[in-house]
Amino acid sequence: MREEPFGRVVRALHRLEDAALALLLLSLIALASLQIVLRNLFETGLPWSDPLLRILVLWTGLLGAVVASREGRQISVDALSRLLQGRAAEATRIAANGFAALVSGLLAVHSVRFVASEFEYGSGAFSGLPAWPFQIILPLAFGAVALRHLVACAAPLRAIGRGPPSS
Repeated sequence: MREEPFGRVVRALHRLEDAALALLLLSLIALASLQIVLRNLFETGLPWSDPLLRILVLWTGLLGAVVASREGRQISVDALSRLLQGRAAEATRIAANGFAALVSGLLAVHSVRFVASEFEYGSGAFSGLPAWPFQIILPLAFGAVALRHLVACAAPLRAIGRGPPSS
């Protein structure tokens, strides 16, 4: 069976997300370990490593949220969906995904404004580097999470539009 081009693009994007997350986590662990060794054994350290570690934690956390939303493994309070069945349970899932998409979308919009203001005012991150390139993950991640929740909202609605499967 021939694979659709869109499916290949989506799978490639998933592999890129997974690889970036693994690379970020590996970098975070390696840099933190190096800093510990340098401080404890040689009474020195890399002055730029602590701010970079904070940035790596931010990127790892937000990219982790993107991957979690892709897999439907984000933190959720789903007591109501456990009590309901059928269309009522599906309606609560649609509502929850819609709310998550709305909140994530608002966070994306406001983080765009935040990053733009950081660019405009020239805030610094460390070692004379501007802060805004390190903060660009904020609107990207929140936008991706919002998009994934919108897709999760639309999937059951598309299934309803198709009607019951024919035999």
